[in-house]
Amino acid sequence: MRHNVLELLGAGTTPLYLAPQAGVSESPFRRLCRGFGADVVVSEFVSAEGIRRHDRRTHGYLRFHEDERPIGVQIFGADPAVMGEAAALVEEVYAPDFLDINFGCPVKKVVSRNGGSGCLRDLHLVQAIIRSVSAAVAVPVTVKIRSGWSEELRNPVEIAQRCQDAGARALTLHARTRTQMYSGTARWDEIAAVVEALEIPVIGNGDVWTGMDARRMWDHTGCAGIMIARGSHGAPWIFREARAALDGSAMPAQPDPAEKFQIVREHARLAIAWEQDEGKAMLEFRKHLGWYTKGLPNGRFLRQELFAVESLEQAEALLDGYLEDQLAVAAA
Repeated sequence: MRHNVLELLGAGTTPLYLAPQAGVSESPFRRLCRGFGADVVVSEFVSAEGIRRHDRRTHGYLRFHEDERPIGVQIFGADPAVMGEAAALVEEVYAPDFLDINFGCPVKKVVSRNGGSGCLRDLHLVQAIIRSVSAAVAVPVTVKIRSGWSEELRNPVEIAQRCQDAGARALTLHARTRTQMYSGTARWDEIAAVVEALEIPVIGNGDVWTGMDARRMWDHTGCAGIMIARGSHGAPWIFREARAALDGSAMPAQPDPAEKFQIVREHARLAIAWEQDEGKAMLEFRKHLGWYTKGLPNGRFLRQELFAVESLEQAEALLDGYLEDQLAVAAA
């Protein structure tokens, strides 16, 4: 059953979004984050050209479990007609709660085809894409942008207004330019300016690393929603912390290593069930193992071993051994 994400944005509760992230926000991780309090999740960004060509691997990114709702599918491309065709197919076959257009991805292989943040060099193209997608689907169309292509073309308010005028129903701003990639700091003042300038809901994105960062962003910008990306890597509980911070509740304790490893097991089992190929799932899961063990005492040595695992059983043996070693150190 579809959810009205626009009603959620207007309910005054500041929904928390898991950002679309290639190779990270797969269905198992989305489900885990929903369990920790993410109000809305978004798919990995998906090529409109791959969708319309019925590429099997591309369509694999579009699958989701019903308990992930509300969920949006994010698509990218630079041809308005192709984007509209792909959006219509996604709505008909997969029935997400909303369609999101990627105008923010800074990766070279995407922008080299004028996709993602590459579109920000031509705001007429941005508007044409939004109009084409909006005309093709009945679900709300939202957009994710950066503050501009470069410092010289940095103008988030104008970009956002053009998106609104073209029919976007909500807008997420990652307050960096494409040329910044992920360096420097996100300019939250720009999110506040876009909130002030637009009539549609604005979702803030950039440098939310802790639950308290989510509260600081909301206090600073007045945004209608908050999107969390890299801050969720190896820490899906950030959504629980962010909700507590936004609500003014007591901050939940950080999971200790034993609790963290239970979350790792749950995540891995979801990944294996989704992939239906344990070896392939665990190969892809190694990056998550690296994030989950970051900051642990002697975590570097544990990671070196975990990056070679081919099964959940192997990973569990290493995690259990690590806990036993830490208990022995503490008792010495």
